[in-house]
Amino acid sequence: MDNKGLLIVLSGPSGVGKDTLFRLAAERNPNLKESISVTTRAPRVGEKEGVNYFFLNKSDYDTMLANGEFLEAQHVHGNDYATPRGYVEEVRRGGYDVVLVIDVQGGLEIKRNDPKAHLIFVLPKDMDTLKARLTGRDTDKPDVIKGRLAAAPKEIAAALQYDYTIVNDRLDKCVDDLLLIIRSIKQGRDAICDVERFFTRNNIDRINTLIHGGI
Repeated sequence: MDNKGLLIVLSGPSGVGKDTLFRLAAERNPNLKESISVTTRAPRVGEKEGVNYFFLNKSDYDTMLANGEFLEAQHVHGNDYATPRGYVEEVRRGGYDVVLVIDVQGGLEIKRNDPKAHLIFVLPKDMDTLKARLTGRDTDKPDVIKGRLAAAPKEIAAALQYDYTIVNDRLDKCVDDLLLIIRSIKQGRDAICDVERFFTRNNIDRINTLIHGGI
Protein backbone atom coordinates (compact mmCIF):
# COMPACT_ATOMS: atom_id res chain seq x y z
CA MET A 1 0.00 0.00 0.00
CA ASP A 2 1.32 3.43 -0.97
CA ASN A 3 1.57 5.64 2.12
CA LYS A 4 3.37 8.46 0.33
CA GLY A 5 2.28 11.87 1.54
CA LEU A 6 0.74 14.67 -0.49
CA LEU A 7 2.60 17.55 -2.13
CA ILE A 8 0.73 20.77 -1.31
CA VAL A 9 1.48 24.33 -2.41
CA LEU A 10 0.16 27.23 -0.34
CA SER A 11 0.39 30.64 -1.97
CA GLY A 12 -1.11 34.10 -1.68
CA PRO A 13 -0.17 37.76 -1.88
CA SER A 14 2.26 39.18 0.66
CA GLY A 15 0.46 40.01 3.89
CA VAL A 16 -2.43 37.58 3.43
CA GLY A 17 -1.24 35.47 6.38
CA LYS A 18 -0.20 32.23 4.68
CA ASP A 19 2.76 31.58 7.03
CA THR A 20 0.57 31.98 10.11
CA LEU A 21 -2.11 29.87 8.45
CA PHE A 22 0.32 27.01 7.85
CA ARG A 23 1.77 27.21 11.37
CA LEU A 24 -1.65 26.95 12.99
CA ALA A 25 -2.72 24.15 10.66
CA ALA A 26 0.46 22.18 11.44
CA GLU A 27 -0.18 22.56 15.18
CA ARG A 28 -3.50 20.80 14.67
CA ASN A 29 -2.23 18.28 12.12
CA PRO A 30 1.30 17.05 12.97
CA ASN A 31 1.38 15.13 9.70
CA LEU A 32 1.91 18.43 7.85
CA LYS A 33 5.56 19.29 7.28
CA GLU A 34 6.84 22.49 5.70
CA SER A 35 9.45 22.03 3.01
CA ILE A 36 12.92 23.42 3.67
CA SER A 37 14.37 25.44 0.80
CA VAL A 38 17.96 25.74 -0.32
CA THR A 39 19.53 29.16 -0.71
CA THR A 40 22.82 30.69 -1.78
CA ARG A 41 22.59 33.56 0.70
CA ALA A 42 24.57 33.50 3.94
CA PRO A 43 22.81 32.40 7.14
CA ARG A 44 21.33 35.19 9.23
CA VAL A 45 21.79 35.39 12.97
CA GLY A 46 19.97 32.48 14.61
CA GLU A 47 19.35 30.53 11.41
CA LYS A 48 20.36 26.87 11.39
CA GLU A 49 21.36 24.52 8.60
CA GLY A 50 18.60 22.05 7.81
CA VAL A 51 16.11 23.93 9.98
CA ASN A 52 15.60 27.30 8.32
CA TYR A 53 17.36 26.54 5.02
CA PHE A 54 19.92 24.31 3.41
CA PHE A 55 22.74 26.78 2.72
CA LEU A 56 24.72 26.14 -0.49
CA ASN A 57 27.52 27.91 -2.27
CA LYS A 58 26.77 29.15 -5.76
CA SER A 59 28.74 26.38 -7.48
CA ASP A 60 26.88 23.57 -5.70
CA TYR A 61 23.55 25.30 -6.32
CA ASP A 62 24.25 25.64 -10.05
CA THR A 63 25.24 21.97 -10.26
CA MET A 64 22.00 20.87 -8.59
CA LEU A 65 20.01 23.19 -10.86
CA ALA A 66 21.67 21.77 -13.98
CA ASN A 67 20.99 18.22 -12.76
CA GLY A 68 17.27 18.90 -12.33
CA GLU A 69 17.37 18.44 -8.57
CA PHE A 70 14.91 21.24 -7.81
CA LEU A 71 11.13 21.22 -8.03
CA GLU A 72 11.23 24.98 -8.49
CA ALA A 73 13.92 27.67 -8.40
CA GLN A 74 13.81 31.46 -8.07
CA HIS A 75 16.36 34.29 -8.09
CA VAL A 76 15.30 36.92 -5.54
CA HIS A 77 17.16 40.06 -4.43
CA GLY A 78 20.51 38.78 -5.67
CA ASN A 79 20.26 35.31 -4.14
CA ASP A 80 18.99 31.94 -5.32
CA TYR A 81 16.24 29.94 -3.61
CA ALA A 82 14.87 26.54 -4.59
CA THR A 83 12.88 23.53 -3.38
CA PRO A 84 15.06 20.40 -3.28
CA ARG A 85 13.32 17.48 -4.94
CA GLY A 86 15.20 14.81 -2.97
CA TYR A 87 14.34 16.26 0.43
CA VAL A 88 10.66 16.65 -0.43
CA GLU A 89 10.41 13.10 -1.75
CA GLU A 90 12.16 11.68 1.32
CA VAL A 91 9.70 13.39 3.66
CA ARG A 92 6.74 12.25 1.55
CA ARG A 93 7.97 8.65 1.56
CA GLY A 94 7.83 8.88 5.34
CA GLY A 95 4.09 9.43 5.00
CA TYR A 96 4.10 13.15 5.75
CA ASP A 97 2.18 15.71 3.69
CA VAL A 98 4.71 18.31 2.54
CA VAL A 99 3.51 21.91 2.30
CA LEU A 100 5.41 24.48 0.25
CA VAL A 101 4.59 28.02 1.37
CA ILE A 102 5.86 29.83 -1.73
CA ASP A 103 4.95 32.57 -4.19
CA VAL A 104 2.81 31.99 -7.25
CA GLN A 105 5.71 31.73 -9.70
CA GLY A 106 7.20 28.91 -7.65
CA GLY A 107 3.80 27.29 -7.18
CA LEU A 108 3.06 27.16 -10.88
CA GLU A 109 6.52 25.78 -11.57
CA ILE A 110 5.83 23.03 -9.04
CA LYS A 111 2.63 22.19 -10.90
CA ARG A 112 4.49 21.95 -14.20
CA ASN A 113 7.11 19.65 -12.67
CA ASP A 114 4.63 17.57 -10.66
CA PRO A 115 1.07 17.67 -12.06
CA LYS A 116 -0.16 15.68 -9.05
CA ALA A 117 0.69 18.54 -6.67
CA HIS A 118 -2.30 20.22 -5.02
CA LEU A 119 -2.30 24.03 -5.25
CA ILE A 120 -4.19 26.11 -2.67
CA PHE A 121 -4.38 29.90 -2.91
CA VAL A 122 -5.17 32.17 0.06
CA LEU A 123 -7.23 35.24 -0.83
CA PRO A 124 -7.67 38.34 1.32
CA LYS A 125 -11.17 39.43 2.30
CA ASP A 126 -10.59 42.61 0.31
CA MET A 127 -7.71 44.87 -0.72
CA ASP A 128 -8.24 47.27 2.19
CA THR A 129 -7.77 44.38 4.62
CA LEU A 130 -4.60 43.32 2.81
CA LYS A 131 -3.23 46.88 3.01
CA ALA A 132 -4.06 47.06 6.73
CA ARG A 133 -2.18 43.80 7.37
CA LEU A 134 0.89 44.93 5.47
CA THR A 135 0.92 48.25 7.28
CA GLY A 136 0.08 46.79 10.69
CA ARG A 137 2.90 44.27 10.83
CA ASP A 138 5.38 47.18 10.82
CA THR A 139 8.17 45.23 9.11
CA ASP A 140 8.37 47.01 5.75
CA LYS A 141 9.08 50.55 4.64
CA PRO A 142 6.25 52.48 2.92
CA ASP A 143 7.78 52.06 -0.54
CA VAL A 144 8.05 48.30 0.00
CA ILE A 145 4.42 48.12 1.12
CA LYS A 146 3.42 50.12 -1.96
CA GLY A 147 5.28 47.66 -4.17
CA ARG A 148 3.69 44.64 -2.51
CA LEU A 149 0.22 46.12 -2.94
CA ALA A 150 0.93 46.93 -6.58
CA ALA A 151 1.99 43.31 -7.16
CA ALA A 152 -1.03 41.82 -5.36
CA PRO A 153 -3.55 41.94 -8.28
CA LYS A 154 -1.15 40.08 -10.56
CA GLU A 155 -0.49 37.48 -7.86
CA ILE A 156 -4.21 37.08 -7.22
CA ALA A 157 -4.80 36.64 -10.96
CA ALA A 158 -2.51 33.60 -10.80
CA ALA A 159 -5.00 32.02 -8.39
CA LEU A 160 -7.07 31.16 -11.47
CA GLN A 161 -4.47 28.45 -12.18
CA TYR A 162 -4.69 26.97 -8.68
CA ASP A 163 -6.91 24.07 -7.67
CA TYR A 164 -8.51 25.60 -4.57
CA THR A 165 -9.02 29.07 -3.12
CA ILE A 166 -9.74 29.94 0.50
CA VAL A 167 -10.44 33.36 2.00
CA ASN A 168 -8.61 34.55 5.09
CA ASP A 169 -11.44 36.69 6.42
CA ARG A 170 -11.28 35.00 9.84
CA LEU A 171 -8.12 33.11 10.72
CA ASP A 172 -9.66 30.25 12.71
CA LYS A 173 -12.16 29.53 9.94
CA CYS A 174 -9.44 29.73 7.30
CA VAL A 175 -7.40 27.12 9.20
CA ASP A 176 -10.50 24.90 9.33
CA ASP A 177 -10.97 25.32 5.59
CA LEU A 178 -7.36 24.44 4.81
CA LEU A 179 -7.45 21.31 6.96
CA LEU A 180 -10.78 20.27 5.42
CA ILE A 181 -9.34 20.52 1.90
CA ILE A 182 -6.29 18.46 2.82
CA ARG A 183 -8.39 15.84 4.61
CA SER A 184 -10.76 15.57 1.66
CA ILE A 185 -7.93 15.14 -0.84
CA LYS A 186 -6.50 12.32 1.26
CA GLN A 187 -9.90 10.62 1.56
CA GLY A 188 -10.29 10.59 -2.20
CA ARG A 189 -13.01 11.18 -4.74
CA ASP A 190 -15.96 10.50 -2.42
CA ALA A 191 -14.93 13.34 -0.10
CA ILE A 192 -14.12 15.95 -2.74
CA CYS A 193 -17.76 17.04 -2.90
CA ASP A 194 -17.29 18.33 0.66
CA VAL A 195 -14.89 21.00 -0.62
CA GLU A 196 -16.43 21.79 -3.99
CA ARG A 197 -17.13 25.34 -2.82
CA PHE A 198 -13.36 25.89 -2.64
CA PHE A 199 -12.74 24.91 -6.27
CA THR A 200 -11.20 27.89 -8.00
CA ARG A 201 -13.71 27.71 -10.83
CA ASN A 202 -16.44 28.44 -8.28
CA ASN A 203 -14.66 31.53 -6.98
CA ILE A 204 -13.85 33.33 -10.21
CA ASP A 205 -16.17 36.26 -9.44
CA ARG A 206 -14.46 36.91 -6.10
CA ILE A 207 -11.01 36.67 -7.69
CA ASN A 208 -11.93 39.08 -10.47
CA THR A 209 -13.37 41.53 -7.97
CA LEU A 210 -10.12 41.51 -5.99
CA ILE A 211 -8.03 41.93 -9.14
CA HIS A 212 -10.00 45.04 -10.07
CA GLY A 213 -9.81 46.77 -6.71
CA GLY A 214 -11.55 44.61 -4.12
CA ILE A 215 -14.96 44.73 -2.55
